Parts: sequence; structure tokens; C-alpha cells
Amino acid sequence: MTVTSICVYCGSRTGTKPVYAEDARALGWEIARQGWRLVYGAGDVGLMGETARAAQGAGGDTFGVIPQHLVDREVGKTDLTRYVVTETMHERKKVMIMNADAVVVLPGGAGSLDELFEALTWRQLGLHDKPILVLNSGGYWTPLRALIAHVIEQGFADASLAEMLTWADTPGEAMTALRAALP
Repeated sequence: MTVTSICVYCGSRTGTKPVYAEDARALGWEIARQGWRLVYGAGDVGLMGETARAAQGAGGDTFGVIPQHLVDREVGKTDLTRYVVTETMHERKKVMIMNADAVVVLPGGAGSLDELFEALTWRQLGLHDKPILVLNSGGYWTPLRALIAHVIEQGFADASLAEMLTWADTPGEAMTALRAALP
């Protein structure tokens, strides 16, 4: 039996609004309750740690992927179902997306944006057709949505780029969208 896996990109910090951590915990919990596996960056800090601990608390399967140079910096969470240490950041991103059926992006910084845009670019190029969902916790990603619209309006991408992203304002909406998008 193949387990559905959800790759979650998110910050190694918790951010300034409590809703970010609340949504990370709710999403991790719901992924586990659905019987899905959490695939994430293997950190034990920030939103990464919040998501993973919630999934574990709900009895979920967790698959963490972290590059060697971040093991100490981000405090790798080694009590996961599966813990993989890669050589590079690029290898980490590849392992994460190749082991997932869908991607969810929570609030985060440059790393989360890098992961999102790589997944989006790969989908645009036809390298995968996995759903990509942006969880707009507390309106965090609203400026990103406007930026993507701007890129399209200025002729640097087709409207199909925006159609490759699904937006949700709450973990409940995110789970509904994932259930609809996945077999």
C-alpha cells in the first residue's frame, strides 16, 4: 500500500504572529489524522518543529530531510519515522519533492520561497504535476499572491502559472483542497 505524502515547506522560525505556529500544528495534526505522511525539512525548531511534533503527537509518519551543514544549526529532529541527511540543499529539495504527492507552503523566509519557486518552476516545466498549496496563515502570503499576479500582468508568465497554485486561508481549507486534489 502506498502512503500519500505531503511535503511541507515552512520556516525554521515561528514568526511574529501566533497564528503561524497554530496553523503549523493544526496542519501537522491533520496530515497525520488523514493517514498521510509528513515530508519536511527535518528541523526541530520554528514552524518545522511545530508541524512535525503535531504530526507525531497524532501518531503520524514523519519523513525528515536535512543537509549535513544544517544538522547542528537547525537542530535536526532525529526521532522521526525516517531521518535522511543529504550532502547539499539542492539534494534535500529533490529528495523532499520526489517523496511527496503534494506540496504545502506555510509562512517562512528565503528558504521557503526557494523551495516553493523550485517546485513551481519544475511544475511549469512539466517535471511534475503535483498540487502546490499555499497556506496563507494570517494573510502572510498575500503579497506573494500579488507578486505572482504582477509577473503575469507584466508578461513574464502565462496565467497558467497562477493556476498551478491553490490558496487556502486555514488548515481546514488546505486539507479540503488536498483531499480534492489527491487520488
